Amino acid sequence: MNSSVPPSTAEYGGDEVSALILDPGYSSIRAGFAGEDTPKSIIPTFYGKYDTDKYIYGDNIYVSPRPGLSIHNPMGKEGLVEDWDMAEKVWEYAFSSRLTGHKPGNPKFNGLNDVPNNGELPVEMDIVEAEEKPLADTPLLMTEPGWNPTKAREKTIEIAMEKWGTPAFYLARNGVLAAFAAGKASALVVDVGASTVSVTPVHDGLVLKRGVQHSPYAGDYISSQIRALFKSNTPNPITVTPHYLISSKTAVDAGQPAQATYRNIPAEQAPDASFRRLLEDRTLAEFKECVVQVWPGPASLASPNPNGVPNEEIAKSNPGRPFEFPDGYNQVFGVERYQVVESLFDAKASIPDPDSGFPTPTQTQTIQELVRSALNQVDIDIRPHLLGNVVVTGAASLLYGFNDRLNYELTHMYPSPRVRITAPGNTAERKFGSWIGGSIVASLGTFHQMWISKKEYEEHGPNIVEKRCK
Repeated sequence: MNSSVPPSTAEYGGDEVSALILDPGYSSIRAGFAGEDTPKSIIPTFYGKYDTDKYIYGDNIYVSPRPGLSIHNPMGKEGLVEDWDMAEKVWEYAFSSRLTGHKPGNPKFNGLNDVPNNGELPVEMDIVEAEEKPLADTPLLMTEPGWNPTKAREKTIEIAMEKWGTPAFYLARNGVLAAFAAGKASALVVDVGASTVSVTPVHDGLVLKRGVQHSPYAGDYISSQIRALFKSNTPNPITVTPHYLISSKTAVDAGQPAQATYRNIPAEQAPDASFRRLLEDRTLAEFKECVVQVWPGPASLASPNPNGVPNEEIAKSNPGRPFEFPDGYNQVFGVERYQVVESLFDAKASIPDPDSGFPTPTQTQTIQELVRSALNQVDIDIRPHLLGNVVVTGAASLLYGFNDRLNYELTHMYPSPRVRITAPGNTAERKFGSWIGGSIVASLGTFHQMWISKKEYEEHGPNIVEKRCK
C-alpha cells in the first residue's frame, strides 16, 4: 500500500465504522459520529408547537415568538421518554439536521410525479420510498439512564431498526460511558444533569443495578431555587423579563429599577406562557454559569467553621458577583449565590417556594446521601475501589466549588478509604461525558461483536436488547 495515498474506506477493515452516537437528555440531545471529540449536533430536547399540527425543533424554538406557540418536552422529569412519537421526531431532527441530511419525502408529494387518480404510485416508486431511511448505512449507539425500564429499551431499538433502518444498534448506559470517557472500567459516576442527579456504581464495565440511585434535585431544581431567591429579594422582588419583550433599555446603577421600554404584544399574537418560561430559564441558566457558587466547605454554609466563625459570615466577606438582567436591571449577589445551591448537600438550606413544583428535599436526597445509599447496595470489598474512582459528569456539576464540596462531604463520611474525584476541567468533557464515552467505545474495533445486527433483530425481536445490552 502506498503510504502517500490515503486509504480508501474499504481498506480500513473492521476498525473504521462511522457509527452515530445519540445521547438524549431531558434538556438537550447530543449527536455526532464515533471517534470525534465532541458532538457536532447539540439541540434542545424541547420543541415548539403552533397552529394545530406545526412543529419547530432545535434552536429555532428560541427565535420566533409565534402566536400561540407552546413549548413541550417528550421526556419526563426522570429522564425517561413520555411521548414516543415526538421523541422520535426530535431525535431524528438531532442527527438529520446536522449530520446525515433529511430523508427524502414521499415521492407522491414532491411535485415531480404525476400521481394516477387512484393515488397509487408505480411499484418501483414504492420500493424507492421503502429504501429511503435516514440511517440505512449508519450503525447507531444510543445512551439511556441506568433505570430505563425494559419496555422503553425495546421501543428504542424498534424505532432505530424499523423507522430509521439502522444496520446495527447498541444501547449503552450513561454511567458506564461516562466512566469510559474518564478512562476507567470501574467507577462511581456522579452525574448532575438538568432533571436528575444520579449515582451509578460501575464495576468492570457493568452497571451494578441495585446500587443506582437518582433524585430530581438537579439543575432545574437550582433554577427553581433562584426564582425563589428573586421573589424574596429586598426591597423589591426581581422579575426576569425575556429579551423578546424588551424593545430598548438604558444602563442603570446596581440595585436601581430597570429603565426599559417593553414590547406590547396583543393577546391574539402572543405565544403561550410556556414560551416565556423557556426563555426565562435561559436567563437563569446564564445566572447559574456566571454567579452561582457552591460553598466549598469545610462544613455546610449554615454551620460554623473549625475556628467557630459562622461560614455565612466568611461567605459575606467574599467579594460579590454582579449580574445584569435582559431589561438592564443589575445587582451584585453576595452570600445568596451560595444559598440557592446549598440544598443539594444540606436539605435544611432549601429556600421555600410554594410555586416551585418541587417538594421540599429530604436529607436522604442530598448528593452525599445518594452516594452512601449506592455504596451500601454493593459488595463491601469494592467500596474502597469505587471511592478511589469517583467520576463527576453533567453540566450542572460545573458550578464553581462543586468538586471541593463533594470531596469534603465524601471524606467526612468515609474518613478511612481514600476518596479521589476525577472531574475533567474541560467544560465540553464534563457536559458530554456519556457522549464522549460512546464515541470512544463505538470506534473500537473490538466493539464489533457487541452490535445487534438487523438480522439478529429480525430473528429475535426487540427483546434481544435485554439480552445483549447489559
